[in-house]
Amino acid sequence: MNGADNRMALMNNLTQDRSTAWLGRVGLRPTRQRMTLAGLLVGDGQNRHVTAESLYEAASGVGEKVSLATVYNTLSAFCEAGLMREITVDGSKSYFDTNISDHPHFYWEDTAELTDAPAQELEIRRLPDVPEGAEIASVDVVIRLRRK
Repeated sequence: MNGADNRMALMNNLTQDRSTAWLGRVGLRPTRQRMTLAGLLVGDGQNRHVTAESLYEAASGVGEKVSLATVYNTLSAFCEAGLMREITVDGSKSYFDTNISDHPHFYWEDTAELTDAPAQELEIRRLPDVPEGAEIASVDVVIRLRRK
């Protein structure tokens, strides 16, 4: 095995270890498809904003046979388990974020790209009173941008 092969094997092991740990944190069984999708999402240790379609394309690009419906179901399971957050930018477009901390987003309308916005620069001074018997579960901030 040459140096490049050794690095690739080490990276694959690291990706697998990160994926296993990520799923194990919430007790999700590491099925083949979950492991593949988890590897694409967190395998390099970076956070991601993906759509189901972009994750499906990435999985297909690495030769994984997975249906778009399975990708949607798996992303839903990851969200329900608390591993990801779903960010809705309009009524029909959702992004899935591996960074589950409270933080705002920029949505670039011209490229349909979702990125993190600097949380330390956002100030929300007051929220409206909620109806009796309700509590605020979360506040999602999506700042829509377009090029001048």
